[in-house]
Amino acid sequence: MSKGRVPFWDPDGSRFGGIPTYPWKMAPGHLATKRQLAADGLRPGGQQVCAQIMWRTRRTSGARGVPRGIAVAYLYDRELAKPKREPTQAQLEAIGKALRARRICPDCGIEQPYCLPKRYGACKECHGWEVRV
Repeated sequence: MSKGRVPFWDPDGSRFGGIPTYPWKMAPGHLATKRQLAADGLRPGGQQVCAQIMWRTRRTSGARGVPRGIAVAYLYDRELAKPKREPTQAQLEAIGKALRARRICPDCGIEQPYCLPKRYGACKECHGWEVRV
C-alpha cells in the first residue's frame, strides 16, 4: 500500500496537531501504547506523548477534540519508559480489606463469594433475585 493513499500518514506531525501520526499497525517498533508498555512491565514514567495512531471507527469519539468516527491511541517511547512500581505490603492489605468490604452484605452480614452490585446494595438472597441456571 502506498503511503500517499493512507489518510493518517503524517510522520513529521504537520497535519494532526504537531504530533507524528501513523495509521493502524504502521508505527515504528520503538513506540508503544500504555497497554503495550504495561504488558511488558513498563509505564510511561512522565514522558510526553511521542506520536499517535489514528484509524477510522464506527464508534463515536470525543477525546481531546478528535472528530467523530476517528479513534486515537497515543504512543510512548519504550526506551524512556520506566519499570512498573511494586505496591507496598500496606497497600496490598488495604486493597484486600476494601475488596472484602464489597463482599459483605449490609442486611445479613454474610460475606459472599462475589462483589455486591452497587445497584441493589445487598446480596442475592436479601434482595430476592432468582438465580438462573
